[in-house]
Amino acid sequence: MKRTAIVCGAVAVVLACAAPHEAAAGDGNGFAAGLIGGLAAGTLFGIAASSPPPVYYVAPPPPPVYVASCYWTRGSPVWNGYHWYRPRIQVCD
Repeated sequence: MKRTAIVCGAVAVVLACAAPHEAAAGDGNGFAAGLIGGLAAGTLFGIAASSPPPVYYVAPPPPPVYVASCYWTRGSPVWNGYHWYRPRIQVCD
């Protein structure tokens, strides 16, 4: 953005200097209009050239999530009426 404003300002100055001027007597209104317009344009280009870069919002990271570590193992022996067996059980920390 800063580079664009500087280039536009330089082009405007070159075009203003290169434009042919007629020598004519007048009441001075052209001078006042040019002075006010030049000050306004200079102010706008100065603001554009000196503005800070945009600030982008960065979202905070998500909170940590607890993940339980679980595993399958054999439980205590159980009699089901016919034979002993060890059921599988899940153990989580």
